[in-house]
Amino acid sequence: MAKQKKRKKTLVDQILDKAGLDHDSLELNALEGKLPKDVEKHQIYKTLALIGDKTGPVIGIVPITEHLSEKALAKISGNKKVSMIPQKDLEKTTGYVHGANNPIGIRQKHRFPIYIDQSALELGQIIVSAGELGRSIRMDSQALADFVGAEFADLITKAD
Repeated sequence: MAKQKKRKKTLVDQILDKAGLDHDSLELNALEGKLPKDVEKHQIYKTLALIGDKTGPVIGIVPITEHLSEKALAKISGNKKVSMIPQKDLEKTTGYVHGANNPIGIRQKHRFPIYIDQSALELGQIIVSAGELGRSIRMDSQALADFVGAEFADLITKAD
């Protein structure tokens, strides 16, 4: 029997399908800069795992074209300070390797607080990793936030 070319659905796709949430499954690797014609770089968001001095792990989601303001995330999450989880501890903490962290998979396993930059709400749609390198999902920003219990906030470092 010949192998089928169709890619297997990611766990994130399966979770969203089961929940009846509309989303597009995309094959893209923003790190390589190869984007489909209908995707602009500012629409793609990175899921960052940090550790707060009071809350423990906290998730911040910002456009890949921007930098997360650790100060803003600390304030909104009830911490004095937050810092990136060291890469060697990332998979142990979130269940995902660098580049594959995603709010849906993380929420399924952990109850970490999740914050999404306000710009995603303004865009209306958000593209995040689907839990595997080179795979992403695109869906309504508010639907994603509701599904993972996330709050929208200003998380981007402002230029002086």
